[in-house]
Amino acid sequence: PEFFILNQLFLMREGVRQVEPMTPFVKDLKDDDMDALAKHFAKLAAKPSEERIDPALVKRGADLAPALRCTSCHLPTLAGQEQMPRLAKQRVDYMIHAMKEFRDNKRSGADTTMTAIVFGVSDADLAALAHYAASH
Repeated sequence: PEFFILNQLFLMREGVRQVEPMTPFVKDLKDDDMDALAKHFAKLAAKPSEERIDPALVKRGADLAPALRCTSCHLPTLAGQEQMPRLAKQRVDYMIHAMKEFRDNKRSGADTTMTAIVFGVSDADLAALAHYAASH
């Protein structure tokens, strides 16, 4: 996850990944600052959000995740690894938004593998995957 965070900061600073709310924070970061931020945030324990997690959607997501090979890259615990982000305990609304952006090819600086994996996946199934990830 440290590498993933550092990579995302770099992509945002260089304008490859457009995340407007982050632009003022990353535009003047030096490499050493980004490295320190990545190390700091990678050490933090994941905390669940206060969102309601729907058990039926968690079950559906648990069935979908292996078929879409989510655990191949993000690990069975969804903790992430190297350049793969942690999905466990992510906010449902964020996960749905991010997966829709991948699916609809609207995420700048995105991993094309993710775009291919979620291509054609319905909104309902993306919601199920998001609830599944949030439940970990």
